[in-house]
Amino acid sequence: MKKTIKDYNLKGKKVIIRCDFNVPMDNGIIKDDSRIRKSLKTIRYARKNGAKVILLSHLGRIKTEKDKEKYTLKPIAESLSKLLRKKVIFIEETRGQKVEDAVKNMKEKDIILLENTRFEDLDKERESKNDKKLGKYWAKLGDIYINDAFGTIHRAHASNLGISKNIKSGIGFLVEKEIKELEKLTKNPKRPYTIILGGSKVSDKIGLIKNLTKKADYILIGGGMAFTFLKAAGFSIGSSLCEKDQIPFCKELLEKHQDNIILPIDIITASEIKEGTKTEERFINEIQEDEIGLDIGHKTLEVFKQYIDDSKTVFWNGPMGYFEIKEFSKGTKDLCKIISSSKAYKIIGGGDTARAVIEMGYEKNMDHISTGGGASLSFLEGAKLKALDIINEK
Repeated sequence: MKKTIKDYNLKGKKVIIRCDFNVPMDNGIIKDDSRIRKSLKTIRYARKNGAKVILLSHLGRIKTEKDKEKYTLKPIAESLSKLLRKKVIFIEETRGQKVEDAVKNMKEKDIILLENTRFEDLDKERESKNDKKLGKYWAKLGDIYINDAFGTIHRAHASNLGISKNIKSGIGFLVEKEIKELEKLTKNPKRPYTIILGGSKVSDKIGLIKNLTKKADYILIGGGMAFTFLKAAGFSIGSSLCEKDQIPFCKELLEKHQDNIILPIDIITASEIKEGTKTEERFINEIQEDEIGLDIGHKTLEVFKQYIDDSKTVFWNGPMGYFEIKEFSKGTKDLCKIISSSKAYKIIGGGDTARAVIEMGYEKNMDHISTGGGASLSFLEGAKLKALDIINEK
């Protein structure tokens, strides 16, 4: 059992909390603050118990100097200040004298937020490649480290693994909750247990699929990845997305688990991916050579509904189509509705799936929405979660 923030005396201590403020932004405006709101419990607990709170987070990918303007954490600091009703001091640097002076002058219950940790990636990817010196530097700023960023718990970065190696560490309330919820899928889930997988690539989920075929009763497959499976099953898929190198893997899975893996029986097609384009609903044996499959059809949804309604546990990761465009969003939206009305225990696997569920208004109908798409998949795959494994045991 990992130590949590509750296992430490925080009074007067400088507590570094690694949060996940990697939220969707548009010209400096936060489009969805759910990840920020989910970090508040840990921050408030630290303040209530007399900590000096130092917040770290990444945002986006930083490859050029210009990216810094787009991905500054300044709007995050402003949002946090409003949500916490407490001034969050934003330091526009990741290290250096300004950072050190700000930390030195902190009083109990103060909160500072350092600039985007991935700004360090412009220097030989020091953050993403877990530069030892950078990890030690950040560790020296605090007395205790709390990892509350589930979205990066499977990554070995300087701001998680690097810091944990150098000071006492624990997990925050968000990470603790994520683990407890996802363990419900790995430790004797209530059956029937149904997995719904979508998204674009089979290759992103190979380990997950291999592991889940042993544990789930049914795996329903939609999204772009379904077309590689359909191709492996012998269907013509027109111009739809297909990972040719994954066809043998898909074919083997279908042969071994033909009663457990459920594929679409009809799809929505178009000749191009754009708003306002003409669409057709086709059975999977009717796809034309110049057509692209971009969503699941209504008969597939009817089939999926039968399995979901019969289930006692449901996990969903990956949209059913190109849901960002209205013409290809119905499959994902209708699936949200079907799952939300199910009596099963329902967990949403973060990423685009979480965004779709929230944007389409079904957030309150789900039992748990993970804040980490890749992290939740790694957890279910049984892969090592490097930034979690390093945390001190109780």
